[in-house]
Amino acid sequence: MSDERLLIIVEDDEGFARTLKRSFERRGYSVLHAEGFETLTDVLGDKVPGYAVVDLKLAGASGLACVEALHGLSEDMLIVVLTGYASIATAVEAIKLGACHYLAKPSNTDDIEEGFRKAAGDTQVALTERPTSIKTLEWEHIHQTLVESDFNISETARRLGMHRRTLARKLEKRQVN
Repeated sequence: MSDERLLIIVEDDEGFARTLKRSFERRGYSVLHAEGFETLTDVLGDKVPGYAVVDLKLAGASGLACVEALHGLSEDMLIVVLTGYASIATAVEAIKLGACHYLAKPSNTDDIEEGFRKAAGDTQVALTERPTSIKTLEWEHIHQTLVESDFNISETARRLGMHRRTLARKLEKRQVN
């Protein structure tokens, strides 16, 4: 059985994690912090949180591995993925692996709690009339390849057949912080 007010934050940015931790504690949560996949099981011990906030791009393994591991602990856990590298490809994978919501950074505690509340989905969400642009399709393909190569820039560039610096410039232009 999961502890309903226990939350784990998986984030390698110490300052951002500390800020989120304090904010959630003020809202009545007990908060644990893991810097990545490698420390996740040590931090949790025998505890099973009811909530999780996971950064997609961690220093070690992808945040998707953390989502999968956390969902494996409890299918009822509400997991929100945060990312500065938002794409449809990673959003789909995060949801398939057990996340209830996916948010682009910058996101705050209000956004995350709203994500927890939207776990069931909304059939009334407005559909966009705007067609997908070539630039968006390119970004999606780049990001899907990034995910497949565990966020290794050199390997992604090789798979895409482009120079590493060209890929780095494209990523810098689309980065959301």
